[in-house]
This record gives sequence, C-alpha cells and structure tokens, in this order.
Amino acid sequence: MPARLSAEDRRQQIMQVATGLFARQGFEGTTTRQIAEEAGVNEALLFRHFPSKENLYCTLIEELCSARGRRNRLNAILSQGGSDAEVFTAIAHEFLLRTPRDTELTRLLWFTALENHTLSERFFREYVAMYYEALAGYIARRIRQGAFRKIDPLLAARGFLGMVVYHFLIQELFGGQKYQQFNPEEVAATLTAIWLAGMQSVHMNGAHGHHVRNKKKTAKA
Repeated sequence: MPARLSAEDRRQQIMQVATGLFARQGFEGTTTRQIAEEAGVNEALLFRHFPSKENLYCTLIEELCSARGRRNRLNAILSQGGSDAEVFTAIAHEFLLRTPRDTELTRLLWFTALENHTLSERFFREYVAMYYEALAGYIARRIRQGAFRKIDPLLAARGFLGMVVYHFLIQELFGGQKYQQFNPEEVAATLTAIWLAGMQSVHMNGAHGHHVRNKKKTAKA
C-alpha cells in the first residue's frame, strides 16, 4: 500500500497539477474539479489547502516567480561590472536559459493578461516592473557618463528586454524552435550588439569605428 503523502507533499502535488492545467487552458478554462481529479483528491481536500481557485492561481504564480531567483541574478549582473556588451549579453543569456517550469510560467502569465485577470497588474507591478527599473537605472548611469545617447532610460530598457522576450515567445510559444534552432549564447550576443549599436553615443560609436579602421590598416600592413 503506497505511503500517504504529507500535507506539504499533497499541497505541492496539487500545485504541480494546477500549473499544467492553467498553462494549457487558462484560469477561466480550468475548474477546481479538474484539478482535484488529476491530483487524485476530492475538492474538499483541495479547498483545505487553497480556499479558492483564485488563491491557488495566485499562490502558484508567486511561488514560481520566487523560485526562479531571476531578480537576484539580474542585480548581481548589474553590480559585478564589465563592459556594456558583457553586461547586456549576460542579462539576455540569463533570460534565454529557460526551463520547462519557466515556459509554464510564461504561458500562465499570458493567459492572465489575455483574460484580464486582476493578477496581471499585480504581477507586473511586483515582478516585471522591477526588471525594467533596475535596467533603466543602469542605462541612466551610462547616459550620464556619456556612453549612451540621451534617451528615456525606461524605454531603452523595454526595447532591449523586448527583443529578448520576443525571441523567446517565437521559439517557445509559437513553435519557432521546430523550424529553427538558435544557440542562446549567439542570440544573446547578437541582440546585444544590435541594441548597443543604437544606444551608444556618437562619441563612443566614432571611437569604435576609429578602432576598427586602425585594426584593418594594421592587418593590411
């Protein structure tokens, strides 16, 4: 006879089942009865762990976001120094190294936004906005130092993360990986180079161009 699960193990089992169903069917398309049946429990036990479907939904998204630890890793990348190319390539690469749980979370969040769920605004405020603001802070500092053009730092941050996120969506959610495979390191470096080409100040671009021309002259000599 199989051993009975502890309360915590049962809770995790329910959340795992719910994550898969919500990721495939959305919040509106999933019922607590479905979750209970797939988890092998009755609804009464499910509600003992989670008072409502909304509570279950909020809990699993919050725990998935916290478990990823991406907030701490972003702050670590921004504080460890290095060239702009190294910093932004590291950020892009960190985002592109996804796990199956990350893909489920992304699907959950898209359903949340499309269904106009009240959790969408809360998630953006508590998790997404932090990414943009932290990156915008770095960009603003580089603008003051004369390395970047004088533009809105927040818009610049959204532009950079937008390229990375869109690549992920095309590959993971829209099936692009079935037709084209890309090396995450190459994608990170390429998107960073494109973004920096538009961000670097005229002085920096001129210096870079002068450096390249000198290298070519040296090679010819």
